[in-house]
Parts: sequence; C-alpha cells; structure tokens
Amino acid sequence: MSASLALLLVGLNGCATMQDVVKAKQNGTEGTSHTYNVNEAQAWEIAKTVFRWEGSDAIEEHKEQHYMLTSSGMNLVSYGAVMGAWIEPTTKSTDTQETVVTKRRVAMNIATTLTESTFHRRFAQAVEIIHKGQPLPAEAP
Repeated sequence: MSASLALLLVGLNGCATMQDVVKAKQNGTEGTSHTYNVNEAQAWEIAKTVFRWEGSDAIEEHKEQHYMLTSSGMNLVSYGAVMGAWIEPTTKSTDTQETVVTKRRVAMNIATTLTESTFHRRFAQAVEIIHKGQPLPAEAP
C-alpha cells in the first residue's frame, strides 16, 4: 500500500460526524459554555444566526432537547467542521447558557471553519444587537 493511500485511509477513519459532537457534549469532554442575558427564544435565534453568519450548511434543530447541529463544507484551508449548540435555561429566566462543540471533520486539519471561541464572540456580538433593539442582520456585521 502506498504512503498516500495509507494517509488517506487514516484521514477518512478520523472523520468526525454530528453524532460525535453530541457524544462529546454528553460526555462533557468538549465544548465551551457561557451564560448570556437573553431568553431561550432569543438565544435559539441568535445561535442559528451565528451559524449562518459563519457559513454553516442546513441546521438540524432539536428544540425539545435544547440543541441544534450543523456542519460546514470544505474550503481552501479545511475539510469542514461539524458543530452543535446547546441552549439551556438557567435559574434566572432572563438568562440562558450556551454550550458549543465544534469538531474538525478530519482531525489532521490544522484549521477549522468555526471555532468555539469565534461562536461565542459572534454570539456576544448578536446579544448586543438584540439589546439595542435592532434585528439581527442576515450577514455578519
């Protein structure tokens, strides 16, 4: 077997799926959480908007379980990513906790299309827009 074929097989076996994102969150092994001063409905719309701003594919919504999953396709620097956001109410009805898990589709990739820190930075930006009474723009500000 050639070295390039072996490398391809290793890369394909290391492909992350949306189920891997769910498992990582359930296990508590990955993900970044922050609490924001928005209600659950606002947080849900913000999370979808952030994923769209960052070029996600279709968003799979699991509202009753408080999470959504999506992915992004390949570009010049990455084979894409799989991502999930969990929107969970807190004891304070005006706050929600957002947890995001992002995984590179191919673990060997150096870059990814969306990092957890970028998601939270964009989420905080969207919260500011909402608090100013403005609608969320279709494209990232």
